[in-house]
Amino acid sequence: MNEQRIRWDDLQIVWAITESGTLSGAGRRLGISHATVFRRLTDMEARLGVTLFERSRTGYAPTLAGEDLAAVANRVEADIVGAERRLAGKDLKLSGTIRVTTTDTLFTGLLAPIFAEFRTNYPEISLEVVISNQVHSLSKREADVAIRPTQNPPETLVGRRIGSIEQAVYGCGEHWKSEATPLGELDRHPWVGPDKHMGNSALETWMTKQGLDERCRYRLDSMFGMKTAIKHGPDLAVLPCYLGDNTSDLRRLTDPLEELATPLWILTHPDLRRVSRIRAFTREIGEGVRGAWI
Repeated sequence: MNEQRIRWDDLQIVWAITESGTLSGAGRRLGISHATVFRRLTDMEARLGVTLFERSRTGYAPTLAGEDLAAVANRVEADIVGAERRLAGKDLKLSGTIRVTTTDTLFTGLLAPIFAEFRTNYPEISLEVVISNQVHSLSKREADVAIRPTQNPPETLVGRRIGSIEQAVYGCGEHWKSEATPLGELDRHPWVGPDKHMGNSALETWMTKQGLDERCRYRLDSMFGMKTAIKHGPDLAVLPCYLGDNTSDLRRLTDPLEELATPLWILTHPDLRRVSRIRAFTREIGEGVRGAWI
């Protein structure tokens, strides 16, 4: 196999077919048509004189040669992403774009006004905010900065803890007139809890330990959903204090629950930590979060 005949475009084709198992899936990944993928694959195999995929009714399976090129494609992509990060790390200007990932509740309940102030102070920096409860990879440049609650931030990232998210029990103000109700007096009432797809294992475990599973006949897969649910009935729910305290028709019924306190981190990739706009962003947002909680 003559390596001089292999182009980066070829490697992308092999990688996309290997990952998806079909020509149409590869086309969707690369943003090209099914026919274009077929033509380029056929041309590549003719040029290289090898069969890269075994065709069957169920799809395309890579041959040994195909697996070899797919592995090369992964290494080349990693090298390109690494080079992009290193080049970005040399950017010393307070301009450019920062792609930030955070959760929907954090953005709405805490970060939106802090981001607005940052944009006022740094008008040449553009923000792209990925509102998602899914973790995006900072290593693959899906995001530059992550602002997320976690007990164990990934060792591959750098950053700092900027606060602690406290949680407490809330109920609708129309049904709950008094505050500071002992938790033991609340276990007889109906509860709203997290659905398993929400991925809040800490809250699920806490509710089980408190014996509340049988009292929980209403589950949702988002904190916003849980907050909305208890606004319309006598049910109780555990919510982040930054969300519950800022909702006028909800009442906090307990002190913050120590077992559910979670550190809030702002994280970035090591290659980006010296980029001036990233440093400015992490500093300003960290100060803004701490100021909001004082």
